[in-house]
Amino acid sequence: MAIDKVFYNEASAAKLGWDPSWFGCKEHDEALVKAIRNWQKQRGLTSDGMCGPSTHRRIYNERLADIDDYEPYVAKEKDESFIVHHGSFIPIEWPKVVLWSEHDGLKINKAYTPYFKKRKINMFVNHWDVCLDSTTCAKVLNNRGVSVHFCIDNDGTIYQLLDTNHAAWHGSTRKVNHRSIGVEIANAYYPKYQSWYKRKGFGERPMIEGAQVHGKTLDPFMGFYPIQIQALQALWKAVHLGINIPLACPLDLSGNTSTTTDRKVTAGTFKGFVSHYHVTKKKIDCAGLDIKKLLSEIK
Repeated sequence: MAIDKVFYNEASAAKLGWDPSWFGCKEHDEALVKAIRNWQKQRGLTSDGMCGPSTHRRIYNERLADIDDYEPYVAKEKDESFIVHHGSFIPIEWPKVVLWSEHDGLKINKAYTPYFKKRKINMFVNHWDVCLDSTTCAKVLNNRGVSVHFCIDNDGTIYQLLDTNHAAWHGSTRKVNHRSIGVEIANAYYPKYQSWYKRKGFGERPMIEGAQVHGKTLDPFMGFYPIQIQALQALWKAVHLGINIPLACPLDLSGNTSTTTDRKVTAGTFKGFVSHYHVTKKKIDCAGLDIKKLLSEIK
């Protein structure tokens, strides 16, 4: 059955919050479908003429990158920081942690599965958000009707958006969602946004070259700032100590961090820390993240 692309775009615009003017059009019509198709083709995306979640995220980032009055939020450092699990506080050795209940916190509105009894959690899934910052990421997640427990911003600020006892919708499958915790690490990924980060005072991002995932070598892309990696390790340690997730990750036959899907991860039975690409071959995040090495550095 053929998809009515005009109707699809109209429904997508209502849900995600965009309008035809973003693509240089005035109405939801065939001209808009053509404009979207051309826009997608210029950026190497699947040129189907429909503004779905991936296309929306790309054009949202491009529009945001053109806004000159953006000022990054700077979280205040705390003497003691905590994350929340099942209504209880877990200490974390990191000075910048912002909970959803705080004035400047980020929050998931409704796209998650609430748990009132203690949830069985055995896995932590790492994502990159393909957004300029965590505030943008939270908006995109809420617009799309998906969720995650944590975000790590460009300056290393950790935002908790949801009690980790609830199941966030982040892991691509129901089995993974209900047995895991997830984090989105701010990184717009594409090198074209490097100038935005420098212009906004974050500095140049490391470039990742030669990263492999699912048997393919990716084109060069932007990596995480060192401060983000440090924040991630602090979060892993807190989750390990407070929720008993083992300091382990999927390994290949050589004993290195696996660069493709893992059967136990996909089944939701793996115990440890994984990247999104370990769940499904449809994902490539976080290619280049050597989880084994980073876990070995946690004391």
